[in-house]
Amino acid sequence: MIKIGLMGFGRAGKAVATVFLRHHEFSLEWVMRKQKLLSHRSAAEFLGIDTPDPGEIISVDECDINDVLEKKPVDYIVDFSNEESIYQYANAAAERRVKIVSAISHYSDKTISFLKEIAQKTVVFWSPNITLGVNYLMFAAKFLKKIAPWVDIVVLEEHFKQKQGVSGTALKIADVLDVNYSQISSIRAGGIVGKHEIIFGFPFQTVRLIHESISREAFGNGAIFVAKNLEHKETGFYRFEDLLLPYFSE
Repeated sequence: MIKIGLMGFGRAGKAVATVFLRHHEFSLEWVMRKQKLLSHRSAAEFLGIDTPDPGEIISVDECDINDVLEKKPVDYIVDFSNEESIYQYANAAAERRVKIVSAISHYSDKTISFLKEIAQKTVVFWSPNITLGVNYLMFAAKFLKKIAPWVDIVVLEEHFKQKQGVSGTALKIADVLDVNYSQISSIRAGGIVGKHEIIFGFPFQTVRLIHESISREAFGNGAIFVAKNLEHKETGFYRFEDLLLPYFSE
């Protein structure tokens, strides 16, 4: 049984917790969140899931992460909270060789450097979008770009109305394809979970690669894929392409 500690219990965090609680190979040991509301309750009870997983909800302001990791040890910390939280738990996790899976959509250069420092002591994984589908999309796009490096490329991203700034996934797609950020268009409307489209403009034809998240549970499925594929990895810093590449080389 793989033991999980989850950082963050917002919309994405709740969806991810739901997936882990329902998966027989994982045990959600605890959920850490900023707010004190729901402290010491069971995430499974709150979400209405019948499971033996403890899933205790803990307020980050009411605990010491070292104490939590000693009394409630985990194999992975899965982070769906915010950029700052990595500084609260990473050192304590690294000392205990707890693997870190971060799905934070954007990190500053300073924080990425910090992640790489921590990766000298334990396995650290980061992806701005942890869904398997969108990362497969980027792989396919890279191959098409190799075939036709001169093709025109436009990236379109759509998200829920409250999302601020350009999505980290769209920026990652642009970086992977060497596309200027000015070629990214954003749409904010209603309750769109997340949609990314890459448009390749050829003479007399277009190719469109599209990924759409139907439900935030897709983040949980992605986190499970990552955890399983990191299980026997050596200490280091990993991105999604590091996990996918072996499948393409077989």
